[in-house]
Amino acid sequence: MLGKLGLHPPDGGLPVRCPYCRADDDRVVDSRPAEGGYAIRRRRVCKSCGKRYTTYERVERFPMRVLKKDGVREPYKRSKVLDGVLKACNKLSISNEEIEALVDRVEQKVFSYERGEVPTWQVGEWVTEELKSLHQVAYIRFASVYRAFSEAADFVRAAKQVDGE
Repeated sequence: MLGKLGLHPPDGGLPVRCPYCRADDDRVVDSRPAEGGYAIRRRRVCKSCGKRYTTYERVERFPMRVLKKDGVREPYKRSKVLDGVLKACNKLSISNEEIEALVDRVEQKVFSYERGEVPTWQVGEWVTEELKSLHQVAYIRFASVYRAFSEAADFVRAAKQVDGE
């Protein structure tokens, strides 16, 4: 609708487009805080095709950087954490809301880190801690990739850690 009126959002960007039909005329049907109050989740319905989709409005933060094992520094990307968690949770009975909440908690730790950059190993440890309390299989899947398991004994050790042995 903004585009049809010749108006654009205050930041000069383009209006939100429907991911299904690309129309820019939608209606917000639900808004709620997300990411510990640092974002707003908006549920929208497209007035053209009638399909629903979700958008997030996030507080813009100083770009946090991660320090990789090889010494390379790169911008922190929420999508990388989310991708790893989604792979670990694939085909398990874990809801999208639980996954988003887990990534929110990890991201909150990243942005609360006291130094200007966070080592990737630290992000990996935070993810494994969160997954360990969420789902045992997801924890072992993530740990197997993150810690580069190379033999069956590595899986056995991880399973024993989950069971508290």
